[in-house]
Amino acid sequence: MEIGIIGSGNVGRAFAGHLVRGGHEVVLSNNSGPESLRELVARLGGAARAGTVQEAAAQEVVVLAVPSAAASEVAASVPDWSGRILVDATNDFSAPVPGPGEPTSSEVLAGRARGARVVKTGNHMGAADLAAGSVRTDGNVVLFFSGDDADAKKVLAELFEALEFIVVDLGPLGTGSRLQQFPGGPLSGRAFVTLPL
Repeated sequence: MEIGIIGSGNVGRAFAGHLVRGGHEVVLSNNSGPESLRELVARLGGAARAGTVQEAAAQEVVVLAVPSAAASEVAASVPDWSGRILVDATNDFSAPVPGPGEPTSSEVLAGRARGARVVKTGNHMGAADLAAGSVRTDGNVVLFFSGDDADAKKVLAELFEALEFIVVDLGPLGTGSRLQQFPGGPLSGRAFVTLPL
C-alpha cells in the first residue's frame, strides 16, 4: 500500500518505521522540504522516500502527525481529499477538554479536511511506546480507532493487524476521539497490551 506521512517528528517516524518494516511504500514529508529528510529516509530504508506535503497527501492513506497548531491548516490546504483516508495522529494540547456537545479536536479537523475519511489513532500513547514495537514480551500493543467511515476503519484495521497490533474500534469519531484524545481522554497517556488467551 502507498502511504503518505505528513510530519517527521517522533510520531511520524514511529508510524514510518512500522509501515516500512511491513513492506509498504511510504512518502515522508514535512514543512522543511524533502532534502531535510534525506538522512531519515536512508535510516528507514525499504520503500521509504521523501516527498513534498502535497505528494504525501496524494497517497491512498495519509497519516497526519504534525503539531496541533498546524493540523487544521494542513488538512484544509488540500482542496479535496477525494475519499482518501486521513489518519489523525495529532493531539491539541492547547485546547481545553471539550465539554458535552462540544466538538473534539478530531471533529474540528474532519470539518477542515474536505472529502477525507478521518480516523483517529496512534496518539493515545507516547511516541516512544508507539515506536517500540507492536509485539512486547507481555502481549501485543493495542491501537484504538475512532471514525465515522466503516470501510476506512476496515482498511486501517487490516493494515495494522498485519503489523501485529491489536485494533480496538471505539466507534464514531466524536465518541471515540473523546476517549483517546490528550488531554482529558481516559485512555490517553497509556500504552495498552492484550495478553494472549
